[in-house]
Amino acid sequence: MSTPSVQFPVTWAPRRTRAVLLPVCVLMVVLFSVMAVLLPENWQLNDRIMMTASGVLFAAVGLMLARPKVSADAEGVTVVNFVRRRRLAWAEIVRVNFRQGDPWATLDLADGTSLAAVGIQSGVGKDQAIADARALRDLVEHHAQA
Repeated sequence: MSTPSVQFPVTWAPRRTRAVLLPVCVLMVVLFSVMAVLLPENWQLNDRIMMTASGVLFAAVGLMLARPKVSADAEGVTVVNFVRRRRLAWAEIVRVNFRQGDPWATLDLADGTSLAAVGIQSGVGKDQAIADARALRDLVEHHAQA
């Protein structure tokens, strides 16, 4: 197998999703804060605080949804999903799977478990997701032979 021509580090992430979610998160905080200020006078301070906190909570959920990415460097792969981040050495990854109908790629690990790699997802475009999964698979296969 030939060496993949990749310039490390390489990152796969749903960029369009982030491009939409990040401004929406800012808008949510601003919108809920303005609503808190414009509430009728009979609303109390704690109601206004909770209105602003609701905007911050919705924005936090949006930021969580914008987190997923998969990064590879010479030593291994870092998978950042919605809540967790996990660092894997190349030897820990047995196979990269992205079957038809899967929402995102999964990594089969040497310990018998699998790990979702949400940063490579079909929601951003099937062809792009397939190409990204193949690129990661090629890197995994290359490092398995090294």
